[in-house]
Amino acid sequence: MIAAIKPAGTNTRGLLAYLYGPGRHDEHLDPHIVAGFAMLGMPDPGRNPDPTLTQLAHHLDEPVQLRNSEFGKKITDHVWHCPVRAAPEDRHLSDSEWADIAERIVEAAGIAPPGDDLGCRWIAVRHADDHIHILATTVREDGRRPKLHGSGIRVGDACRQIETDYGLRQLKKGDRTAGKRPAQAEMHKAQRLGWEQTSGDWLQDRIRAAIPHASNAEELLAYLEADGIAVKPRRAPSGDLLGYAVGRPGDLNKDGKQIFHPGGRIAPDLTLPKLKARLETTAPEEHPTARREHPTTPWHQATDALDTLHQGMTDDTHAQARIAALGELIEATAQTAPDDSRAELRTAARTFARAQRSQIRAEHQAAHTLRRAARDIAHTATGPDGSTFAALLAALIWATIIAARWHEAKNHAHQAKAARQALHHLHTAADHALAPVVDALAARRPSDQASRTLAHDVRAAVPDHADRILTDPAWPALATVLADAEAGGHKPHQLLKEAAAQRELTTARQPARVLLTRIQHTSRNPAPNPRAEAARQRTTMGTSPDNGAPASQTTIPSSAPARHRPRR
Repeated sequence: MIAAIKPAGTNTRGLLAYLYGPGRHDEHLDPHIVAGFAMLGMPDPGRNPDPTLTQLAHHLDEPVQLRNSEFGKKITDHVWHCPVRAAPEDRHLSDSEWADIAERIVEAAGIAPPGDDLGCRWIAVRHADDHIHILATTVREDGRRPKLHGSGIRVGDACRQIETDYGLRQLKKGDRTAGKRPAQAEMHKAQRLGWEQTSGDWLQDRIRAAIPHASNAEELLAYLEADGIAVKPRRAPSGDLLGYAVGRPGDLNKDGKQIFHPGGRIAPDLTLPKLKARLETTAPEEHPTARREHPTTPWHQATDALDTLHQGMTDDTHAQARIAALGELIEATAQTAPDDSRAELRTAARTFARAQRSQIRAEHQAAHTLRRAARDIAHTATGPDGSTFAALLAALIWATIIAARWHEAKNHAHQAKAARQALHHLHTAADHALAPVVDALAARRPSDQASRTLAHDVRAAVPDHADRILTDPAWPALATVLADAEAGGHKPHQLLKEAAAQRELTTARQPARVLLTRIQHTSRNPAPNPRAEAARQRTTMGTSPDNGAPASQTTIPSSAPARHRPRR
């Protein structure tokens, strides 16, 4: 059940005309009052032909008129309007049930507190099976204004209890981080102009798409302006940026002037201070990705960066920052992905936007590496090869699962749901991207003898999941990857153990594919050199026994060329 409190209005008679009228598409049937502040003697133009809408409006406005006559400053924002709608699958509710629901909502809101005979005047009008409209005038019988601060939260809590009491569809409790719902006027305007999205939604997509391209707020606004979006910055006399608003081309008011939307009204995390906090961070992450000594691409770097996401999830402020940066990485990946995967990834990025914010403050420095990876991908001119792209998508899937689990653990119901929905689109994109990679690898599968030896490695390294891996349709492709890695000097048994340790396989739909992308990504690195590792250890531990100099200054013997440190 959804109760949507509207902005304060000024015209009681005008709202009544809509409630008792035919509706915009003749959808209003049998409008009548089901509940009110004093049903005895209440004029109801819907069921009684004698009262008029003007009489009913005057009846509701009496406390307002009395107060206005006594005080010099008149009250005009006195019309409280709250539609209350049941879910489509909910059962039919009777008038008496809707009356009880209306009374509980006005009590929760503070319009008519329980046991208070001097509350505001209100009515609940029903003109359809699935919803009512509550109208109240916000001056009490004693002339005071009601205390409505926080009424949205209280009404939401009342709706959750009503759902339980009446056996209706259970919605999740909100946390005041949701974006602003489009008004009906905005939706009608978009429909009239042939737009698929309202201006607010369209602008939100453009701002989020621009974030990976910018390193500060000024760059972000410049990028938006270059993209054809109308930008109106608000500056101090010194020239410092204090705020901003953006406008969609062609979105004009009745006077033909551009309509602007402040960033904070488009989405709670798009205010200027929050954008600055995300964009203008330079501190390295607590657990940076290991430096590699061979050439790599932004796509490989992004996959490496995702390997560290889980390491900071025990600190809530770090976890929130990493999840926000994960959304930016999904967006950047969508922008430079192959054409046949772009639509699914864009939908995943749009859906994940709800999972990027919660009421937990984010320590954005903790996500510097992830954000830098997103920026590098956004600025790259060429796309990835098939196996590299598949590995990144697999890493994004696992990172999104981690994000969903974190939100679930924190009881962030809406964010967890958004992450799970984004996961569906990521899976679809990954299935499409990995299919040709798997086919190409399976076409050159190793010999039967080599496959049996590799199967033995699987059973030794991941015994709990060996049967599922070896019966997975992608096993021949995984066997090829393991054989290639072994030819490059790696040990298949060790690669399997490391890959399984990085991503639990219990919930994996196709464990062989999960291991395939992970091992293919890892085994691109040169095989570990024991002598080089020993030399590296000498340079990073203690001091030189010869002269007491820091060990980092010790020379590595030429016979043991430095290589990257193997993962542990």
